Amino acid sequence: QLQLVESGGGLVQPGGSLRLSCVASGFTLDEYNIGWIRQAPGKEREGVSCISGSAGRTNYLDSVKGRFTMSKDNAKNTVYLQMNGLKPEDTGVYYCAVGPLRTYYYCEGYVPNSLYDYWGQGTQVTVSS
Repeated sequence: QLQLVESGGGLVQPGGSLRLSCVASGFTLDEYNIGWIRQAPGKEREGVSCISGSAGRTNYLDSVKGRFTMSKDNAKNTVYLQMNGLKPEDTGVYYCAVGPLRTYYYCEGYVPNSLYDYWGQGTQVTVSS
C-alpha cells in the first residue's frame, strides 16, 4: 500500500520557480529517507536532494545548493522541493523515491534504480525561454 504521488512540475522560464510535492501513504516519513531524483533524456539518473529521519536532515546536489530547498510536513505526509532560480539544465523528469535511512548518504549525484525501494510516477520540469 506504500504509494508516492508527485505533482507541481511544469514549464517555466529561466530564473523562475516551481514547488514540487510528493504525497506519501502507507508509511511514516520519519522512518525513511525521501529523495528527489531527476533524469533528462540521454542522461543518467541524478540524485538532486533528500530528507531523512525525524530531524529532517537534508542533502543537496552541489549544482542546486542555494537554489533548491527540501522540506516535509509530517501531518500531511508530504515532502516538498522548492526550486528557485531555475536553469535550463534543471530540465528533466523529477521523481520522488523512498528508501531506508542509509540511502541518505548516497542520495546526491548518480543513483541506481536499486538504491530506493519505491518510486513515484514522476513529474516533468521544463525550463526554457
